[in-house]
Amino acid sequence: MPLTGITVVELGSLIAGPFATRLLAEFGADVIKIEPPGKGDPLRRWRRLHKNTSLWWAVQSRNKKSVTLNLKDREALDALRKLLERADILVENFRPGVLERLGLGPEELKALNPRLVIVRLSGFGQSGPYAQRPGFGAIGESMGGLRYVTGFSDRPPVRTGISIGDSLAALFAVIGALMALRHRDATGIGQVVDVALYEAVFAMMESLVPEYDHQGYIRERSGNIMPGITPSSTHMSKDGQPVLIAGNGDEIFQRLCNVIGKADWIHRAEFGDNAGRDVHRDEIYATLDQWASQHDAVDLLAKLEQADVPASKVYSVADMFKDPHFIARHMLLTTRLEDGSSLKVPGIVPKLDRTPGQMKWPGPALGAHTRIVLFSLGFSEDQLDDMAARGAI
Repeated sequence: MPLTGITVVELGSLIAGPFATRLLAEFGADVIKIEPPGKGDPLRRWRRLHKNTSLWWAVQSRNKKSVTLNLKDREALDALRKLLERADILVENFRPGVLERLGLGPEELKALNPRLVIVRLSGFGQSGPYAQRPGFGAIGESMGGLRYVTGFSDRPPVRTGISIGDSLAALFAVIGALMALRHRDATGIGQVVDVALYEAVFAMMESLVPEYDHQGYIRERSGNIMPGITPSSTHMSKDGQPVLIAGNGDEIFQRLCNVIGKADWIHRAEFGDNAGRDVHRDEIYATLDQWASQHDAVDLLAKLEQADVPASKVYSVADMFKDPHFIARHMLLTTRLEDGSSLKVPGIVPKLDRTPGQMKWPGPALGAHTRIVLFSLGFSEDQLDDMAARGAI
């Protein structure tokens, strides 16, 4: 696998840091997740549970090893240092300053292991006037601009249905880690990768900044449409299914015109390009609404597919489970939980043809790998027994 031989230590909880290490683990990295004894990552108890453990946990911590260490204990902290001496990557999502108070700030870590890549995720980054503020993904989505443009113009901003800010930060963390590894392979020296949640969201905001700087334009909420890109919107079928129709390419729009019985639109000069169509988007969308309402979703999608117009039903997870393309692309994998029960989980992304990622095991029990990992670091059975007795592991 592409990351075989890379050791990653995770000092994180919940979403951003652990999602980043999950991606690394899926492609062969040996990820050692450090958790507090007796409690573990709070994600173990988030959302829907199976026998007191989150179903999300099975996905977020798959392929990882769980090691419990009470970092207030001197010997446990020493064990962490020994791990970091051998590691290639550290991923942490503490509030800035916590790592330093543990005596594991970047300077100390560079002295301990000059080759270590240190990935730090936080709400606002490691510097700047807001660095010490608490910041979750929701704050990053709000400050980064995503929440402001999400929803309908006559209502307050809304969130997406997932923690997208955390996940975007995790993706940038992985990209940064891999770039830093490439630099380390060339120079022998690691570096710090500083990922702020609000910046990860901000980086995705397309033309927001230059439009405001050059023309004073502030993008507002626009519901299911995207001003400036027409037509691309959701329309309700006769049987009440939301269907996304994306006919915004010039040639695609011409094919769409033929499907919906508006061949005359092809000859309207103002409909010849995206800018002209956008001026007349209310007329276009009203016509698409009327046309979609006359057809059941299956028939509507069949007509659009035959005309080579991009379209899709807006899927629920139940739709995904039935879709042959999800199945053919191995996007629904089956694993088994500790009690032997079967569980479907998301497949691996991206697809690599020579060194594909894989799922070896679901999220482990708390501390499942503590003894074997610490034993490999030179701790004796007697030491481990003593550490366990005083709650250090």
